[in-house]
Amino acid sequence: MFRSTVEGLRLTFHLAGINNQNFIMRDDQTGTYWQQITGKAISGPLKGKQLELVPADELTFALWKSEQPNGTVLKDVARYTGDYAKKDWDKRMAHAPTVISFPHPGVKDRTLMLGVEIDGVARAYPFSAVRDEKLIEDRIGSAPIVLVVGPDNQSVRVFKSHVPGQTGTPQFYRVSEVNKNPALPLVIDDATGSSWNFEGCVVSGRLKGACLERVPVIKDYWFDWRNYHAGTSVYRR
Repeated sequence: MFRSTVEGLRLTFHLAGINNQNFIMRDDQTGTYWQQITGKAISGPLKGKQLELVPADELTFALWKSEQPNGTVLKDVARYTGDYAKKDWDKRMAHAPTVISFPHPGVKDRTLMLGVEIDGVARAYPFSAVRDEKLIEDRIGSAPIVLVVGPDNQSVRVFKSHVPGQTGTPQFYRVSEVNKNPALPLVIDDATGSSWNFEGCVVSGRLKGACLERVPVIKDYWFDWRNYHAGTSVYRR
């Protein structure tokens, strides 16, 4: 998800084509072409400009609704329902051929990855590994991060694990009994024993009220992530 305003100009986009199975957007205001995964202008008057990435969640509906009980849901447009992807779209695409390939030990072209980039350093985490481990502490460049699986055991959020106003980097541990309520404790830290929820905020303990900085994460197939992040590393258990 990206902000649609560039240098004060609000743009509207439409699908213009496909490049290596990653779609290309064209804005109506300047005719510039933009790459889907990077949000970068690749051709036209605004070539080289960058859309600003907006942190967005890919959550199960139940988890989202529990966090946003008054949230609204975008309704299907009846006349276009036949054009929407089928419910088993992801299962069918898992076996679809790719036009490019980047062989990597233990990783298939359509392995679902969680891609994270901080200060130009990229790293890919196999989604299945993150879901199995529930909590992963790692470092991307100089930034310590923590990946946390939500109480629904499907949704994932990434945070910088430095606590504002604190020295050092704490270690986090997942609580033994995870409540389905995302507002309740999900992990604790070893430095203060404070309890943190899935929103990255302390709900009880010495650091109550503190929140970790969210890090944008993109769920993508390996071949696509690697194609646009040539220097990416891959997480290993």
